Amino acid sequence: MNNLPFEWLVGLRYTRAGRRSGRNSFISFISLISMAGIALGVAALIVVLSVMNGFQKEVRGRMLSVLSHIEISDASGVMQDWKEVAQQARQHTEVRGSAPYVEAQSIVLHDDAMRGVVLRGVLPDEEPKVSDVASKMVEGKFSDLRAGEFNIVIGRELASLLHVQVGEKINLLAPQEQTTPFGFIPRPKAFRVVGIFEAGHYEFDSGLAFIQLEDAERLLRLPGPTGLRIRIDDVLRAPQVAQDLSHILSGNLLIRNWSDQNRIYFAAVKSEKTMMFIILTLIIAVAAFNLVSTLVMTVTDKQADIAILRTLGASPASIMKIFMIQGALVGLLGTGIGVGGGVLLALNIDVIVPFIERLLGIHFLAKEVYVISTLPSDLHWSDVSTIGMVAVVLAFLATIYPSWRAARVKPAEALRYE
Repeated sequence: MNNLPFEWLVGLRYTRAGRRSGRNSFISFISLISMAGIALGVAALIVVLSVMNGFQKEVRGRMLSVLSHIEISDASGVMQDWKEVAQQARQHTEVRGSAPYVEAQSIVLHDDAMRGVVLRGVLPDEEPKVSDVASKMVEGKFSDLRAGEFNIVIGRELASLLHVQVGEKINLLAPQEQTTPFGFIPRPKAFRVVGIFEAGHYEFDSGLAFIQLEDAERLLRLPGPTGLRIRIDDVLRAPQVAQDLSHILSGNLLIRNWSDQNRIYFAAVKSEKTMMFIILTLIIAVAAFNLVSTLVMTVTDKQADIAILRTLGASPASIMKIFMIQGALVGLLGTGIGVGGGVLLALNIDVIVPFIERLLGIHFLAKEVYVISTLPSDLHWSDVSTIGMVAVVLAFLATIYPSWRAARVKPAEALRYE
């Protein structure tokens, strides 16, 4: 400590003395409030961003357990040479698997219940190569989707909405109409429920149904599959791989990746994350700029000390540095406490939130509204470092004016009434 410059020694002494001195207790209280405000803002920002990161990661994972990473379709609506296209796609080193599919909108009927669904025709043996739906089965087996038997696998929420169980039959209305003496009416077809899956994503659990590929082609009167679904090693590289495939594959093909299919959703999440960062940063800014009032009062109280230091040869820059050190120390302590508390909360949010829910007897997230029913957390250390730097910079900026004012104190005027 004795080897430190005198500006550091005086600044640290003012910080310690301010807390122990009775006449400066009010200044110390405001300084403590500023520190607590910075800590609270930093911790809140870390927790909120971690929860939003976790929400995005969890939803993306649940989406991609049912969706494919990349979809390739023919502009004509039918891809009869899908095996050749799949062979060409496998030339890319990042492609892990491929499977044909048929997809269409349909309506499901059971007793008095009716729901709109996305109907997807698949090959049960090939589907595990591009999605995890076979491992998400809670009742029945995905392999029971056999050609010609007109079986169907539906989501748990859809089964609940239709009041249907495994073994019962439901009716599908094909989108293609048939001509009758009474005009055009949809074509109904009975399917037997052989399995129920749960992806953990309400939209898919309530609005997605799987049937065998050949049954789908018969139902929709198609000569072949709609297209090809692709799975790759790294989901975040799907846009780049899709672009690469557009150069590899031949024919009039349409290629889209999972981010294209959900662009609006993920753009909204990104915008919300940005806005939350700005809003909570303002909380940190308010707490940081409380340091202005703290340091202004400290400067007023320490005018005699400043004058004595000036008469002993201290320069205005040294006086300014003393009070900047004092204010920066408060900002650093507040940021450190906030980072520690925020990281601790973010890493244990999966334990804390269920405890609060059980204690209060409430449930924060309804899965019908928020897609998922648990509060996830994904801590990014890059976010932590950014938040910490922003808080320290704001605290440092808050010290500039009071320190500049201290440097302008004139020794003769300050000592006139001492």
